[in-house]
Amino acid sequence: MNRRNLLQGAALASAVFAFRPLSVLAGSGADLASRLAALEHKHGGRLGVAMLDTGSGQRMAYRGDERFLVCSTFKLLLVAAVLARADDGVDSLSRRIVFDKSAVLDWAPVTSLNIGPPGMSVQELCQAAMIMSDNTATNLLLDLIGGPAGVTAYARSLGDKKTRLDHVEPLNNVSHGDQDTTTPWAMLASMQDVLLGDALSEAARDKLHSWFMLNQTGAQSLRAGLPGDWRVGDKTGSATQASNDIAIVWPPGRKPVLITAYYMVDQRDSAQRKAVLAEVGQIAASLIA
Repeated sequence: MNRRNLLQGAALASAVFAFRPLSVLAGSGADLASRLAALEHKHGGRLGVAMLDTGSGQRMAYRGDERFLVCSTFKLLLVAAVLARADDGVDSLSRRIVFDKSAVLDWAPVTSLNIGPPGMSVQELCQAAMIMSDNTATNLLLDLIGGPAGVTAYARSLGDKKTRLDHVEPLNNVSHGDQDTTTPWAMLASMQDVLLGDALSEAARDKLHSWFMLNQTGAQSLRAGLPGDWRVGDKTGSATQASNDIAIVWPPGRKPVLITAYYMVDQRDSAQRKAVLAEVGQIAASLIA
């Protein structure tokens, strides 16, 4: 059985567990499921969470195999795909991309300041997409890898059979069946590959880690529920009725923990949705500590 199969686990009511050792099911895995189910019941909607403690090998999830809108969390895989091309010598991170005003979308905090020559380097576009979730930078990077299908193809190259991207920004934030979706387990496995595995060179992994740590959009999500002395890097995503966050965290003296959290609910209050993700962070921290 390969590592990705181990991530699938076994179904128990509405929660899904994958675990090692067996005692996890009776302990923290069951506790995670019951607490997340209570959180979901309290606030409504549908919540999916997966966790991997790389130190102990402990794996836990709630609705881990259910599909959720991927929103901007796909930008991790997009940027990883661009970095992989640079690793392979297909493209250069220093190459400059010049764009005009017609390319600029509503959410473009970085690219809107760089219209026209000399443009931005590929690396600067990666930084903008990861740190500020700049949608114009995202679409310019998508152009480099063959569009949304390039993200899906990269996910498949990692062994991720679930994550898919079908539209550019901002059209990927609308529910259309399985289009533009992932599962908590699938994204977590891909995170492990690009952040901690050998999918990228050490230099490329270091860049991803630094951009995760510098993220400016996650202060109210998972980070808000994690202890202040933990190192945290994350990438958020949101839509009209969805708020997501994927994170790599380092508890003091411990190996990293990966967390993916996806939340969809029929209400438009993004602050309330982020507050639910913060509670997920609190629950995760209590089980890891």
